[in-house]
Amino acid sequence: MNAGIIGVGNLGSIHLRILRGIKSVKKIYLVDIDPGKLHAYPEDKLSDYRQLNGKVDFVIVAVPTSLHYPISRFFLEHKIPVLVEKPLTNRLNEAKSLIHLAKKHHTLLEVGHVERYNNALISSKKFIKSPRFIECHRLSPYPWRSLDIGVVLDLMIHDLDIILDIVKDKVKKIEAVGVNVLSGYEDIANARLTFSKGCIANITASRISHERLRKFRVFSQNSYLSLDYANQKVDIYRKESNRIEKKSLDIKKGESLKNEDSEFVQSVKRKMFSLSSCNKAMDALALALKIQKIIAKSTS
Repeated sequence: MNAGIIGVGNLGSIHLRILRGIKSVKKIYLVDIDPGKLHAYPEDKLSDYRQLNGKVDFVIVAVPTSLHYPISRFFLEHKIPVLVEKPLTNRLNEAKSLIHLAKKHHTLLEVGHVERYNNALISSKKFIKSPRFIECHRLSPYPWRSLDIGVVLDLMIHDLDIILDIVKDKVKKIEAVGVNVLSGYEDIANARLTFSKGCIANITASRISHERLRKFRVFSQNSYLSLDYANQKVDIYRKESNRIEKKSLDIKKGESLKNEDSEFVQSVKRKMFSLSSCNKAMDALALALKIQKIIAKSTS
């Protein structure tokens, strides 16, 4: 199969490295509006993503969020499978439009929520039952990229996506606060979600931290699970009789983005079609936009 990568920045270059290692990918085309980013690569280069039509079997869209919609729409209209980086878009109506197009043309649309493919999370899921309280911290230094969106759509949306998948309940109440520090959007944010059956999630995301941290903690009746996404480490604490026992899961570490890309390529190869990934991504986007709106009201 032939592949196209639109946007060869930080994420695009990683996708390129991974696709080079997938045997079923025969040829890769690169597209970027900055020719300087393309000089270092031997792959065929194009100046316009529309030139990929007729040349590729699928595309990976790794451009700024504001461009996700028009580019993804073009390929879906031409029945070319798309893996678009998260968030799906920055507008709910555009996300719905893309999902409608994918369904109409029976064309695969996947969204790059990479934490779904983290081996630590995959190994943890069977141990998470009836969560009562969830606490997430996702911190990173200032990225100097993805600055067309705030930290809620940039980072927090990862945890929102996972929380909705784990809790499987409706959000009853949202409290949120955020601060613009170095950009025109919120650079640090905290949200507290109350679900209809009583579970509460407290989520903090920052892109102005000195340290990198991606921790996910789940508290249930008589148990507590601590997950470190970055180090792919999981510890489970359980009450046994009158003592607390700790169990560390044996995680086979792997590259989450490689897992994601490999599954997507296999789905394209087998002509599989599912809207599950993008429907979940739209739910996470809808929640993220509500949080963002609450933050905007509190700072206006």
